[in-house]
Amino acid sequence: MSFTVPSPTDALLSAQNVTMRFGGIVAVNEMNVALPKGSICGIIGPNGAGKTTLFNILSGFYTPTEGDVIFAGKSIRKKSPDQVCKLGMARTFQNIRLSSQMTVLENVMVGCHVRRHCSWWMAALGLPNYYREEGEIREKARALVEKVDLGSMQNEKAGSLPYGAQRRLEIARALATEPRLLLLDEPAAGMNPQESLDLMHFIRQIRDEFELTILLIEHDMKVVMGVCEYIWVMEYGALIAEGEPAEIQANPEVIRAYLGDDFVKES
Repeated sequence: MSFTVPSPTDALLSAQNVTMRFGGIVAVNEMNVALPKGSICGIIGPNGAGKTTLFNILSGFYTPTEGDVIFAGKSIRKKSPDQVCKLGMARTFQNIRLSSQMTVLENVMVGCHVRRHCSWWMAALGLPNYYREEGEIREKARALVEKVDLGSMQNEKAGSLPYGAQRRLEIARALATEPRLLLLDEPAAGMNPQESLDLMHFIRQIRDEFELTILLIEHDMKVVMGVCEYIWVMEYGALIAEGEPAEIQANPEVIRAYLGDDFVKES
């Protein structure tokens, strides 16, 4: 079944002629991306291609110099990261950003607090609604911890977890915000081959179970080609190719700029 790129108006997320300049440096140059609902897509390219900068634009950490970002039919160009999160977009980071001294369960509860209704001052007044909601948040977090196979570690400090488990915990914390769109920045970084294989199954599982749309940046081409339905390729901040995995693997420009002949022979 072939992948259909939606029009910008039909996409869950679209970047429209997005450019990002830092002084005289053009980090992202007129990028266009249209992500359909329910898909798993990827952005690849060599180091310094502008992939993480594009993620930072999409998630509200950077405001693009030019162009617009549309999420669920609304411009989020000038929205802050917390505002973007509340609209239904969550992300992970290349360098894991967990609260290492908090437990696994507490880290996921932090994500749940994005959707809480009671204000902090209600705790100071001892209002029962606050404590009732806090109990509900704890149960929601516990259920998410179980879903990512960390139930036996829920009371352990996040910093003590093996690397692969920390990755799953970071994703669980993102899921706790109840996103429609999940951005994964290098989710397979530092993983061994078996962990990468497990990650591929995990990404498909959470897409289906939570009805997500997923966009990822990844250097592990076996993960990218194995899980992504459509791929955009960047070099020097610009788009050099896009297509389904088979098209990308056969694209001479992508082979030259990034994949190399060895990957093509192995695949």
